Amino acid sequence: MSADVRPVLGTVPAQADAIAFLDRAVDRPHHAYLLAGPEGCGKQLAVRAFAAALLCPDGGCGTCRSCTLALDDRHPNVGIVEPEGRDIHVETIREEIWHPAYRTAPESGRKIFVIREADRLNPAAADALLKVLEEPPADAVLLLMSARPDELPETVTSRCHVVVFRPLPEAFVIRTLTDERVDERLAAVVARLAGGNVGRARRLAAGTEGLAFRAAALEALDSASKDPGGAITAAEIAMEASDRYRKELKESLEEELAPFLDDRGRPEEAFRGVIRRLEERHKRRLRRAERDYLDWILLAMSSVFRDRIAARVGAEDAGLINLDLRPEGEGDVAEWTAAFAALEEARAELAEDLNLNPRLVLERAFLRIGQPAAA
Repeated sequence: MSADVRPVLGTVPAQADAIAFLDRAVDRPHHAYLLAGPEGCGKQLAVRAFAAALLCPDGGCGTCRSCTLALDDRHPNVGIVEPEGRDIHVETIREEIWHPAYRTAPESGRKIFVIREADRLNPAAADALLKVLEEPPADAVLLLMSARPDELPETVTSRCHVVVFRPLPEAFVIRTLTDERVDERLAAVVARLAGGNVGRARRLAAGTEGLAFRAAALEALDSASKDPGGAITAAEIAMEASDRYRKELKESLEEELAPFLDDRGRPEEAFRGVIRRLEERHKRRLRRAERDYLDWILLAMSSVFRDRIAARVGAEDAGLINLDLRPEGEGDVAEWTAAFAALEEARAELAEDLNLNPRLVLERAFLRIGQPAAA
């Protein structure tokens, strides 16, 4: 924790310049900020801390009710918008930001509106947001987050103070996970798989599964490499693994809602808005769960081919992604490159087009692994 900034902001690590800027902004905040930087670099933690500082009677003590609720995404005065599928739609901006911005806040103090993955605003949504940015209420602060700020309209960006966040070193990601009691071996593997993205690394290591996604990936890869029929089996392995993950995620909602229910299991009146947001966020997570997990499986599979290529061209062990696996396998660099490309194309397709059938995308990619020459 830095001693030079407010306690709640001092908990955000490895981003001294960005946090110093936000610390200075607490007393007289601008109406809108764009936190720009790669995924997993600490933007979300910084947004929560900044929101807490803006809502705290003491400017960010980190321990009061306002700080605690804001840090947990539970403060009634904080509205959170996330993509629904691929985009953020105009109806969402109107209902979650435009109308609430001009109403009285649920509790005394400022109103904070957070837009995650703001670059996914569709044109109509960006136009609706622009109206709020052009005539902002005096008690409202908008916090936009983006790993691709160049994809935001200039009209939106120009009305925000831009706060730049830097990529996190891999060593920091590993240390963060081990401090959270993640096994050191697992921490090293997921940090490398996640490309230094601490949020993704944390998700990959979360729960009791650990590297279950990679185990499913290796099983699917073994099946896909045998013959064309193995591609069908490989797709089934991946789909079953993602289904298990989705079921476990669905069961976690009860635990998240428990602190806001009374002794009879009914929502407490003061937290109805928070409960609604948690339920909506959980629905969005469930909608993305299948594709998120399939992406992890495909990422793990492509990392295996990447390691084989790297080892064949003479890379040292430190240059490998799967530090605990030997990069062995039949084939040559050309075949492995084709397989790597097929898997990365499948990841891009699943991320960009929600209308595609995931099973068919997997089968096509896995067929290319089993028949590289035909591909």
